[in-house]
Amino acid sequence: MMQSSKFGLRIAILFSVFIPVMLILAGCGENGAPSHAGAGGTDKKMIIIGFDGMDPNILKNLMAEGKLPNFKKLSESGGFKPLATSIPPQSPVAWSNFITGMNPGGHGIFDFIHRDPESIFPYLSTSRTESAAKTVKIGKWVLPLSSGKVSLLRKGKAFWEYLTENGIETTIFRVPANFPTTDDKANQISGMGTPDMQGTYGTYSYYTDEDTGKFENLSGGEVFPVDVFKNRVRGRLPGPINTFRKDTPESRVDFTVFIDPENPVAKVSVQDKELILKEGEWSDWIRINYELLPYMEKAGGIVRFYLKEVRPNFKLYVTPVNIDPSDPALPISTPKDYSGKIAESVGLFYTQGIPEDSKALSELVLEDGEFLDQTNIVFGEEQDMLGYELGRFRSGLLFFYIGRVDQLSHMFWRTMDPKHPAYDSGSKLKLVIENAYIEMDGVLGRVLDSIDGSTTVIVLSDHGFAPFYRAFNLNTWLKDNGYAYLTDDSEGEFFQNVDWDRTRAYGVGFNGLYLNLKGREFKGIVGAGDREELLDEISDKLLSIRDPKNGEQVISRVYKAEEIYSGPYLKDAPDLIVGYNKGYRASWETVLGSFPEGVLRDNRQKWSGDHLMEAALVPGILLSNKEIKSENPALSDLAPTVLEEFGIPKQEGMIGESIFKDENPGKN
Repeated sequence: MMQSSKFGLRIAILFSVFIPVMLILAGCGENGAPSHAGAGGTDKKMIIIGFDGMDPNILKNLMAEGKLPNFKKLSESGGFKPLATSIPPQSPVAWSNFITGMNPGGHGIFDFIHRDPESIFPYLSTSRTESAAKTVKIGKWVLPLSSGKVSLLRKGKAFWEYLTENGIETTIFRVPANFPTTDDKANQISGMGTPDMQGTYGTYSYYTDEDTGKFENLSGGEVFPVDVFKNRVRGRLPGPINTFRKDTPESRVDFTVFIDPENPVAKVSVQDKELILKEGEWSDWIRINYELLPYMEKAGGIVRFYLKEVRPNFKLYVTPVNIDPSDPALPISTPKDYSGKIAESVGLFYTQGIPEDSKALSELVLEDGEFLDQTNIVFGEEQDMLGYELGRFRSGLLFFYIGRVDQLSHMFWRTMDPKHPAYDSGSKLKLVIENAYIEMDGVLGRVLDSIDGSTTVIVLSDHGFAPFYRAFNLNTWLKDNGYAYLTDDSEGEFFQNVDWDRTRAYGVGFNGLYLNLKGREFKGIVGAGDREELLDEISDKLLSIRDPKNGEQVISRVYKAEEIYSGPYLKDAPDLIVGYNKGYRASWETVLGSFPEGVLRDNRQKWSGDHLMEAALVPGILLSNKEIKSENPALSDLAPTVLEEFGIPKQEGMIGESIFKDENPGKN
């Protein structure tokens, strides 16, 4: 089993539990926000480009080699510095720091995964959905009498809310940790955290007549065995759970594939649409409608088909069913019709939070080249949408996010690092990551060509990148060292076999470690008076761990939450935040409470680069066409920077300062 995708499976389960289709048809999360702030609020212009995962060392080296002329031009006009990331350096945490100007104690996002202390059940940290409170049962049907609700769990006020309150036109395009979008006057498209129509981070479908044994326990998608009969294949495309039915079945749409008996070509017929695909060809977006109540209610989404192979085996990949931006079933934009206006201008586009299907690559459903083709489709859409936004930008703030460097760095680090366990010396893809940086240089050039002399430009990334050589099973280490106990010898999942009457500590998420505290956890045994001593003991032992394979220190720093966080949500933080050394990271099993055999293992997966380590080891980047005066800028400095640029004072709770502010005004 590809463990990198195990996380995807569990996320799928979590979203399927918490995003019932009832919400789609019961008016969830709608807001009546006007389409724009009032024109004339300011003549000031500012563009911020967020390149997720761009690393300062790689950027510096490529600039020195003359491969990034636009980055070099920008750095020479205002400056280029490493940008301190969040602790831990996870995208939802880091971008929440950026959005609010606070640390996690102020915005409440500590990891991709949080846990409910009353059940120790993990859940996604950035959003929550609630079913309709009142329903009526009529035979086999369950009908809502009230609306469901989708809530953004990130606390604190987003910097753009202060802008729109001051009449400043603002567009926020796909910033992570912003689903559902905030209820204000900014134009917004939601980013990382936006689900597909099945309520998951992205669940693909794969149809084949080959032996499906190698696909057992897939977690990022679903494999459907099919038969080829008289050059015809029948399949069913899974959709959202139908909560209008008592037994809540998964909705499905039938489709048929007609295979040309001689040529590597097939026709896909689905609902009232037909498309011809050659072997190795991707379709355009196709609208799909799932009937939930006969003749009454439908839920619409969009998919792309990829005909991987016709013969000797039939192989068809279908993307996750994305929310249709022209008729969104969930609140993916503010105002609600904004996504439709974009789709009308540039065409349909991926709406799921992370559109690059890394799970299909990890699970060998897509090959390297096919995955790159899929990411190129995503990038093409992003370029079209950037062009749309630049074309309408007249004043105020435009923020635009691109996650391409991050996703390609995750999946192709193995191709350029001879020390990686998954390195292939014969790979022809050694330049994938470098080429991604060059592509971003082209994006930056397009932005710079579009501006005038009164526009401030900032380019940043939320974190850098490092190799992921070895995986560390934190919960297994806690068990082996007498801090956690199991009721049996199985690996377990979701802590299902933990003996809580004896367990003193457990790990959840990628960097979090919690004590089993009395009065907080549902079966807590650690008293408040013992907390400090136990945290110190565990911290010292973690820092002393050496990899028996090479003698390297596995964990380079351990933080107590109260030492690094401040704000009203400190009480919700992990007790310890584990900062792994370069090359090491929590295992996928650790994230959701499993206890696999062994503490360390080589990472031989395609997911080969990462950043979920000690924050000081993976800083992001910061460039501007205006002089950067801050000596050690951090993500939390950006919110007050934006506000100051538009003449708005730093707000209460923000911990940073403007990057353009002279920290030592008395010095020359």
